[in-house]
Amino acid sequence: MLTDTDGKTLIKLAREAISLGFKGKQADLKKYSKYNAPRGVFVTLKKQGELRGCIGFPTHVYPLNEAVAKAALSAAFSDPRFLPLKESELTDIKIELSALTVPKELKVEKKEDYMKKINIGRDGLIVKNNFTSGLLLPQVAPDWNWGPLEFLENTCLKANLSKDAWKEEGVSVLSFQAQIFEEK
Repeated sequence: MLTDTDGKTLIKLAREAISLGFKGKQADLKKYSKYNAPRGVFVTLKKQGELRGCIGFPTHVYPLNEAVAKAALSAAFSDPRFLPLKESELTDIKIELSALTVPKELKVEKKEDYMKKINIGRDGLIVKNNFTSGLLLPQVAPDWNWGPLEFLENTCLKANLSKDAWKEEGVSVLSFQAQIFEEK
């Protein structure tokens, strides 16, 4: 578990990575060597409360400090849904960091039992098949007032699948939790 102080430090790293990214430089990860254990993480950028970028790594493939820096840069400059962030926008951006647990497949007897397993506000979801996957963070469902079915359907849509793809053979549903830290 990360502390609030850890969350503030990692948000500081995300902001530093973006700020230096405008100058073609990289953050000194040695300053953040305490956070070198692999961890999944997402960095979300909001401008005036609206999404401005969100990119991350659902699996624990990078040390946390490296994952935060890479995700922050990608959220700022490479999220395909948005134009790259302008340096003049940086002061208006609020950073949210979600540190993820390891995703685990939801095991069910019948596909309809997924609705009993999904805990809104606690769980994030990943829907995947052989060709694609989609992920929605735990805070998304409460933000949109979704129940378990709507959350599952929208995660399928995020994976570029039909909203009912979760019912199909070969489609997996995984859940994870996240510690969420927001810049004040």
